[in-house]
Amino acid sequence: MFENVLVGVDGRSGGRDAVALARHLLAPGGKLTLAHIRSGELRPSHAVTPGLLGEERDDSARLLEAERAAAEVDAKLIGIVATSAGRGLHQQAEEQQADLIVVGTCRRGLFGRAMLGDHTRAALNGAPCAVAVAAAGYAERGTPLAKIGVGYDDSSESRAALATALELAAPTDAEVHAIEVVSLPSYAYTGMVAPVLGPSIQEMLQEARGRMKALPDAIGHAAYGLTGEEIAAFGEQMDVLVVGSRGYGPVKRMMLGSTSDYLERHARCSLVVIPRVSVSHGERPGEARVAAHA
Repeated sequence: MFENVLVGVDGRSGGRDAVALARHLLAPGGKLTLAHIRSGELRPSHAVTPGLLGEERDDSARLLEAERAAAEVDAKLIGIVATSAGRGLHQQAEEQQADLIVVGTCRRGLFGRAMLGDHTRAALNGAPCAVAVAAAGYAERGTPLAKIGVGYDDSSESRAALATALELAAPTDAEVHAIEVVSLPSYAYTGMVAPVLGPSIQEMLQEARGRMKALPDAIGHAAYGLTGEEIAAFGEQMDVLVVGSRGYGPVKRMMLGSTSDYLERHARCSLVVIPRVSVSHGERPGEARVAAHA
């Protein structure tokens, strides 16, 4: 589970969904921080108009107090001045050495979907820790985790995701389900040729089922299709979906790979994305979990 969790709140339902999800991802005795981002002196009109900065700061403090009271959580409160919510959370996560940032969905997200606005996604891509996105309406049905899904392909990133899922499952004895997707051949992406399930695909599926059946402490599944779409559909049956990211960028930053990027737009449940593991640069988030469950 996560020891140092930062949650973005803004007085709207998405922030409350994020707090509800964070409660289930936070380790017992862990540190929870609620953060509200405001423009402050970065907005020219505030900087030159007497009293506006103080009013904004006071409004932010009242909002944070109200959100903490409504959620009935023990949390530190912090107001942050930044150009965007995503950037402010990113900077605060670095300062407090958070191991997880939790955000809610944008207002345009469909009920039950994990969808971020483009500006928030851009700022969180490159965060110094794992990122979780609470599905719309999560606070209204935020019961303890019962089914946790994992996108798995035997990479170090997916092994870290599986180890994280097993940790999250332990307090409530939740079921952990893992899925490996046998991808479509490249010609199928053109949309001009319908892919055929020939013997080679059937053999690949059979091998994938064998690998997934052998996973310890998890219920394995295998599917054929487009990786992002299949994992998103699989997540519809889960309370939360955990995936690793294989995006390559600066060291100690989470850069979304193609699958995690797709899921941040289309996941049908809450989502946790674990940063890429890089042994050559020392231990990264998730590596200790991999070792513990190896």
